[in-house]
Amino acid sequence: MAFNAQAGPSSQPGPAYPPPSFHQSYATPSNPNPRQKSSGPSFDILEWYPQYQSCHRYFLDHAQHNPPVQALSAFMNILLPYQKHPPVVSASNASPSNTGPTPSLAGGMRHTPPNLFSQPPLSGSGPHAQSVSLIPYIRRLIATGHDKPSVLHGFFGDAWREGVGSLHEIERRNFMFAAKSTSWLNVKAEYDMGPDETCPFVSPLRNVTEEEMQAADSAWSEWLAMQDWMLGPRAPGETFDTGMNDGPRIKREP
Repeated sequence: MAFNAQAGPSSQPGPAYPPPSFHQSYATPSNPNPRQKSSGPSFDILEWYPQYQSCHRYFLDHAQHNPPVQALSAFMNILLPYQKHPPVVSASNASPSNTGPTPSLAGGMRHTPPNLFSQPPLSGSGPHAQSVSLIPYIRRLIATGHDKPSVLHGFFGDAWREGVGSLHEIERRNFMFAAKSTSWLNVKAEYDMGPDETCPFVSPLRNVTEEEMQAADSAWSEWLAMQDWMLGPRAPGETFDTGMNDGPRIKREP
């Protein structure tokens, strides 16, 4: 069956749906509440992704082979991609393509169609390279207090602010939320990565600004509202008419 974005599986023409939007607003220090209008530009995933790919390639091709990065990673007790099995030594690790003729269960060959939603890999990067996530390294830098701009530049290159800056900001906020939610022991366990890559120590968040704290306060208040089911028409500040006696909204446990 051929894929058609404008038609269903039958021969009858289906309704035309608008294309998906990849423009999204996320909470930032300049706009703690993404539902409020901001004078700044919204976060565009399609513009962000090439910058992230640049950071990804830099980390694999250069940073992980840099002695200072290797030393800090050893101190933080986190393995670099080239130290893992199978090792990933660069972003150009080649592997067989997942398209083209492949053996079928009934014998013979069948053609596997390409993924219509995937982008062609850059610099010949194969699945091994693409499987490396930068998030664990950002989290470990934050948890150990080493997420300074100079260190982030050393790990992720010149485009780190555009490529991983938003992820770094979100993970800093997650670290604050973890500390607010539970004990030190549980926070440390959350930042461990298996028995061989435990977090050697957990450090309080460094270089916190008032804007960052305000953004975290706003996001935390929204999470508390989520816990109390204060969503949609029940959200703080929203007005609604139930047609019944207006009384307190109480979350009822099942």
